[in-house]
Amino acid sequence: MDRRVVKNYLYNAFYQVFCIITPLITTPYVSRVLDPAGIGTFSYAQSIATYFVLFGALGSSLYGQREIAYVQNDPDKRTIVFKEIETFRIITVLLSTILYWLVFCRTGQYQAVFSILLIEVFASAFDISWFFQGIQDFQKSVMRNIVVKTLSIVLIFVMVKKETDVALYAACYAVPILLSNLSLWPYLSRYLTRIKRESFITLRHLKPLLALFLPQVATEVYTVLDKTMIGILGTGMDEVGFYEQSQKIIKILVRIITALGIVMMPKMSQLFVEGKREEINKNIENSFRFVFWLSSPLMFGIIGISQSFVPWFYGPGYDKVAVLMSVIVPIVLIIGISNVIGKQYLLPTRQQKAYTASVVTGAVVNFCANVILIPRWNAVGASIGTVLAELSVTVVQIIAVRKQLPLVKYLAENIKYLVLGAIMWIPVWFGSKIFPPRIIYTVILVIIGMIVYFTGLLLIKDTYVMKVLNKFRKGRSYDKK
Repeated sequence: MDRRVVKNYLYNAFYQVFCIITPLITTPYVSRVLDPAGIGTFSYAQSIATYFVLFGALGSSLYGQREIAYVQNDPDKRTIVFKEIETFRIITVLLSTILYWLVFCRTGQYQAVFSILLIEVFASAFDISWFFQGIQDFQKSVMRNIVVKTLSIVLIFVMVKKETDVALYAACYAVPILLSNLSLWPYLSRYLTRIKRESFITLRHLKPLLALFLPQVATEVYTVLDKTMIGILGTGMDEVGFYEQSQKIIKILVRIITALGIVMMPKMSQLFVEGKREEINKNIENSFRFVFWLSSPLMFGIIGISQSFVPWFYGPGYDKVAVLMSVIVPIVLIIGISNVIGKQYLLPTRQQKAYTASVVTGAVVNFCANVILIPRWNAVGASIGTVLAELSVTVVQIIAVRKQLPLVKYLAENIKYLVLGAIMWIPVWFGSKIFPPRIIYTVILVIIGMIVYFTGLLLIKDTYVMKVLNKFRKGRSYDKK
């Protein structure tokens, strides 16, 4: 891979590792202080706020990243594109913020929590991380996010002390987002030039923005609507809380898998503009291998350790989370595949219609599945609906690119990782039945799983593992000389 891509991936992967550590620190504490109903209340309100963030941004983050990537080597064009898109974004976010305040912040059962989350909606106007991603500078975004998340952790432990502190918990979530978004602005002057123009308000971006906005709306429908619908159709906020807690761990795994897609999109956009088709296909092949290589042990590992992990991590009363994690974890691989096809191929190569069709299909499947399954099985029904939705997205994308990419070849080459993951699951699952649910035994199970999986990789002479071993051998040979 390109050295710049590798560097950006390492930055982004480092951030994803930090995101793993964050919930490992805060979740056990919060789950014991707020209880499932309190967490469910926050999660329900936050799902509503997310819609207004989405409608305010109007697809400008994904669109802006792509458009900046196209002109990243031209300072003047880069400046014009940034100012036009950001001006448009500020206007639409302010309108969304006003509407959110009028509907949710003036009265209602959860008025206090909704009012705090107004900060999150307003803060989205100043999120310019898309610009730095477009110019392939991930270091600043990563370091900013780490500092702000650390602040959020400290605030949670200092301020959230009892069950009624749901609004304070919301503040610990929302205020750092505003600070995070503002912190990148001082760096802009290094990348922008002085362009004299009376106004940067323009409608020329409206049509392509709306084209990207539709799939983003659809994506949020089947990633956020679950919690909203559990709150409306389910039996109580505790079910929302169970679903939220199960999602936290699974989302961490998804972020690790999709970290590569975030850094590859600007690179693939650049290759498309330059007409380097063979390099695009090679990158897609490598991305497929990486997704299967990493997602297989993560997916089977979660299924194996969930019964041992949940009781000591979340505390009493969260046993249902183990079931939910096992039901929903297949999305780690499914989303990984759709991320490669959609974010790394369809969008950079301007095949917007196919991408939109896939996520709209996912939204429809998710909504219909939720309507049928949530009244019967609550959070379990929502988890099944999420898996079906993500699977439908991936299937539609596969159909769209079946004549452009040798997908059968990619899948055939990487099925071995699924087999190794399944083999790894056997001793881990049996171990979880033998050992009591304690942290030390969960760590032992994880180590056992890693040993089994990487032993399998050595036996099949996996490409990644053999490269590392060869470099290690060359290093030792050099040292002896």
